[in-house]
Amino acid sequence: MIKIVFIYGLIIGSFLNVCIYRIPIQKNIAFPSSYCPKCNVHIRWYDNIPILSYLILLGQCRYCGDRISLQYPIIELLNAIIYSVLYYKFQFSLDFLFFSIISSILIIISFIDLKYMIIPDVLVSIIFISTIIHKILSHSMYNESINFLNGLAGFIISGVLFLAIAILSKGGMGGGDVTLISTLGFILGIKLILLNIFLSFLLGACISVILLSLKMKTKKDPIPFGPFIILSFFIVLLYGNNILSWYYNKFIL
Repeated sequence: MIKIVFIYGLIIGSFLNVCIYRIPIQKNIAFPSSYCPKCNVHIRWYDNIPILSYLILLGQCRYCGDRISLQYPIIELLNAIIYSVLYYKFQFSLDFLFFSIISSILIIISFIDLKYMIIPDVLVSIIFISTIIHKILSHSMYNESINFLNGLAGFIISGVLFLAIAILSKGGMGGGDVTLISTLGFILGIKLILLNIFLSFLLGACISVILLSLKMKTKKDPIPFGPFIILSFFIVLLYGNNILSWYYNKFIL
């Protein structure tokens, strides 16, 4: 089953590349079919096989020889790995389906934010709506507690905190970061979203120092914060409760 999940992740990852390219420029993500942005020739199915086609074509368009960004196989592989990890954690369940969907959306958000410094509201809205549907289905199918108040607390507190930072930083924190962290707070609840926020700033600080040290960025260059939020979300999703238990046992007891 894990092999099927991995292959499925690769296929979906190929579609994510289309979304990352087309959503910021407001093009239809379904039509037309994939094409080379330089020569505009439509890509045949055998040249659009995840990972394999990139290797066979040596990262070049078959028709014009234009270089194909390494981003394409990276995203395909990343999505497949995340699906596999989620399957290992949740098995084939409603939770697996839900977190697979939002994980793919979060990948799209990360790469759009890295390239364009924006977080499309429509993508965050899809995550929020999917979360509500997931909570309702979990309650109706498995009689799980919706725990709406915990999610609402996570939504409000994380959103207010980031809104205050956005106002005080005078543009250093974007509105997209506010809506993103609020939505993730609705998913995780108050304790885990606070951990998410802490890890976001910790990772952001560490990686920023590395980029500045390597002179890949200067102090004047803006660094998108969305990818740090999202990377921290995956850490919290997989290990959040373990981290909190370790902290409680180590420093509280």
